[in-house]
Amino acid sequence: MSQGWARSFQCPLWAATCACWLMIVPRTEAGDLPPPPSGMEAVADAQLFLELVVNQMNTGRVVAVEQRGGRFFLPATALRDSGMQLPDNISAEVDLDSLSGLHSEYDSAGQRLLLNVPPDWLPEQFVGNREVYPRTPALSSFGALLNYDLYLNDTDDAGTYLAAWNEVRLFDSWGTLSNTGQYRRTLSGDAVSTLNNGYLRYDTTWRFSDDERLLTYEAGDLVSGALPWSSSVRLGGVQLSRDFGVRPDLVTYPLPQFAGEAAVPSSVDLFINGYKSSSADLQPGPYTLTNIPFINGAGEAVVVTTDALGRQVSTTVPFYVTSSLLQKGLSDFSVAAGTLRRDYGLQDFSYGPGVTSGSLRYGVSDNFTLESHAEASDSLTLGGVGGNLRLGNFGVLNTALSQSQFDSESGQQLSLGYQYSSQRYSFSYQRLQRRDQYADLTVIDSPYTTLSKRSEQATLSLNLDTWGSLGVGYFDVRAADDSRTRLLNLTWSKPLWRNTSFYLSGNREIGDSNWAVQAQLVIPFDLRGSLAISSERSKTGQSQQRVNYSRAVPTEGGLGFNLGYAQGDGPAYRQADLTWRLQSVQLQAGVYGTSEAETRWADASGSLVWMDRQVFAANRIDDAFVVVSTDGYADIPVRYENQQVGQTDRNGHLLVPWSSAYYRGKYEIDPLNLPANVRSPNVEQRIAVRRGSGYLLEFPLSRVIAASIVLVDAQQKELPLGSGVVHEQSGTQTVVGWDGLVYLENLQAQNNLRVTLADGGTCQVQFAVDMQQQQIPLIGPLVCQ
Repeated sequence: MSQGWARSFQCPLWAATCACWLMIVPRTEAGDLPPPPSGMEAVADAQLFLELVVNQMNTGRVVAVEQRGGRFFLPATALRDSGMQLPDNISAEVDLDSLSGLHSEYDSAGQRLLLNVPPDWLPEQFVGNREVYPRTPALSSFGALLNYDLYLNDTDDAGTYLAAWNEVRLFDSWGTLSNTGQYRRTLSGDAVSTLNNGYLRYDTTWRFSDDERLLTYEAGDLVSGALPWSSSVRLGGVQLSRDFGVRPDLVTYPLPQFAGEAAVPSSVDLFINGYKSSSADLQPGPYTLTNIPFINGAGEAVVVTTDALGRQVSTTVPFYVTSSLLQKGLSDFSVAAGTLRRDYGLQDFSYGPGVTSGSLRYGVSDNFTLESHAEASDSLTLGGVGGNLRLGNFGVLNTALSQSQFDSESGQQLSLGYQYSSQRYSFSYQRLQRRDQYADLTVIDSPYTTLSKRSEQATLSLNLDTWGSLGVGYFDVRAADDSRTRLLNLTWSKPLWRNTSFYLSGNREIGDSNWAVQAQLVIPFDLRGSLAISSERSKTGQSQQRVNYSRAVPTEGGLGFNLGYAQGDGPAYRQADLTWRLQSVQLQAGVYGTSEAETRWADASGSLVWMDRQVFAANRIDDAFVVVSTDGYADIPVRYENQQVGQTDRNGHLLVPWSSAYYRGKYEIDPLNLPANVRSPNVEQRIAVRRGSGYLLEFPLSRVIAASIVLVDAQQKELPLGSGVVHEQSGTQTVVGWDGLVYLENLQAQNNLRVTLADGGTCQVQFAVDMQQQQIPLIGPLVCQ
């Protein structure tokens, strides 16, 4: 059999990325032909530029791959740049077949390099954001505020008096300075009731909060910080404290995290207690879910992952969340120093010995938070340490031990407690035991004040589904004189038809066989009010029946009322009051009592705000507020959180009195009521306001002096379309539109136009404009000379 030689050229369509090669093969008979070579056999050495696909996820990268002897070599940097985590001993060039756990495949048709690697080689993904919403730095403007509450009381056989409570605030970027007090005047009555006449100061305090470092500085009259097993006292001094309230976007307590691995691109759904909480797309690799809703107590999470083929994997994980813990690494503290406040509410300036107090909480881990507290004065030294420990999914244990030394006498205090909460039931137990002569700052300046020797309480609540809810409470207190009080309380509530509900409660002192019982039925009538009917029996056997009908004041203002009548073993009791809430003040008046002794009263409360050289009247402002300014334009609608709150007054101002401090609120104006020649570059702003202060929120508006001018030639024909126009005063260039119309802005009182016609000729026009115009006028036709 004869043989010959032939040359065969193979150059496929993808020769741009692959080398063409020359093969010399022997020519044989048809029956003796060898099998055709594969692509990898045919190309022993080549450089390929391939699209990198990792675990079915397109990385969007094209990498240079060296093929030598049928094996693929890739720079280690190319793999690391795609997010892959490789061992440290990997050389600069990686032989893909030598890496244990990695599988590679060459897709010649798609010019792709397909890699399958263990999921833990890929970068970890964090799904979710622990911030409630994006943080906005809090702002404050200069201003002043007066809160007032005027109360008039007239009682049969007891006289008449007038009381005026007030709070004065001055605020700016340096903080808030406030003073509270009350003025009282007896109008009629006996001589004893006139002893308290005059003005009485309560508190004068300067406060500044730094929301960058989460710190609050206080000076003046203040209340010291404390822990659940210590006590607060009123001081005249200074205090530095951690203040998480300035950052409502942060969650301070540990939330559960759910981790897993995705081998291929997938989606993940999170269900909390049977309700879908979130959904997200996953890339191949390990992942951690952090978008957990802000919940408390025990629960169950179900994590469901679904790949591109619809295959699902479901994992159920129980968890327990409590807000009594701090996240790992977080600290909460307060340090105060000053003099004890005496006779608070009785004297203006009365202060006692100097004292110091400090408290600290630190998140050692997500399961344990350390607590410590210390107090000191000339005669007292106190120190204590404690903590909160999460017992897995079985609740939280808290304990604390403190020691005191007061006037050469020592004492100890031990606190122990446990809490558990779930959807079905919750239980809480707390015991406080004091030994010997334990004392703290509450007793060093009060010789008649003594601390109890022991207190104990236990509460249990049950969710009975359709049978309502049941609550049980036990309270046991042993006083310093060894007298003991033990109380047992039972409550049961159940919703009935529509929104009607029934309440039953009973309590008794252990050692006494008599119960005090109350039953109440509440029937709401939508916006027309609600009716409450109740029956009571005291432990002495006296009974009383009550009926009450009330209607709350609408949020936007209006009328509300309350009517009540009680009949029992004693004299009949009746009451009636009316509330009228306006935008600027809230007025109340009422009467209550029996036929033998009746009391009539009236009340007016509200606030006065001074800001931007104007005084505003509003209902009482306890927190922050915003004054919206529209640069003097009146009757502009203003919305807060998508709800219209009013229109600007004749000076272009509107007070929004119910802004929450440090909350990132949305404020909008509606520009439809603006004149046509007024522009508003911004109609929506989101801001946060400091606690106890106000902010002047300005929406800049600008008047545009504009006009539409019709230009004609000497024959009264409109100038040709497209003719060039130059406004000489501003340098603005434009062209003539249809019907000889030209629109110009930024005009002056006197204006000159220079027009260039299509044939090269020019002409000029002069005209005047009213600078106080409210609309855009149409001027002309003007002859271009």
